Amino acid sequence: MAEPARRPGRPRDTSIDERALAATRELLVERGFDATTIQAVAAHSGVHASAIYRRWGSRIELIEEATFPGLSPPSVQPTGDLRRDIRRFVRAYLAAFSAPASRAAAAGLLAHHQASSRPRPPDLYLRVSARPQFQDILRAAPPGSIDPDVDPDDVFDMLLGAILARTLLSAATARSRPVERTVEMIIRLLQPRPGHAADQASPYTQTQTNHGTAGRG
Repeated sequence: MAEPARRPGRPRDTSIDERALAATRELLVERGFDATTIQAVAAHSGVHASAIYRRWGSRIELIEEATFPGLSPPSVQPTGDLRRDIRRFVRAYLAAFSAPASRAAAAGLLAHHQASSRPRPPDLYLRVSARPQFQDILRAAPPGSIDPDVDPDDVFDMLLGAILARTLLSAATARSRPVERTVEMIIRLLQPRPGHAADQASPYTQTQTNHGTAGRG
């Protein structure tokens, strides 16, 4: 006898996701990181806590996706103009980190990950990381414009540090720097050194093979 055809499961209700994420952002701004718990989000959004746990394994995952959901693809779509693409990426990344909920969550998330000894699965990083979009920009760069010996992951980490310094420490350091200075810094890190002939192949392809970027947030 043939097995009866299985009925497809119910489609995921995206409105539940949106309500939970919106409530998380509101609670972060209104009450702070420590008070933004699964139970508080459930009460604020009207979404049952069990439904939230089915989508996010912890409040940390929920807060990360609510505050750092990656960048909007249209805002950083590569054009092949490296300087222009880096500038657009930096501006989009700054805007994401400067949002009130992101600023409210950043210090708590950093402290949590510093204290945690458990490695996180790569897919959890990639859900909230802008690293893949930065890599796409480098792939689209003209041949010879990027030093093949430069590790793109190192450059991204330095850019992330610069973004964090601009958004979290600007008030404390009383430094206001034009975005173009950050763009210029990244371009200098990427460009071939004087007298060093850049490989015509994509430098990112080589570096990805050597270093394995998929698991790095």
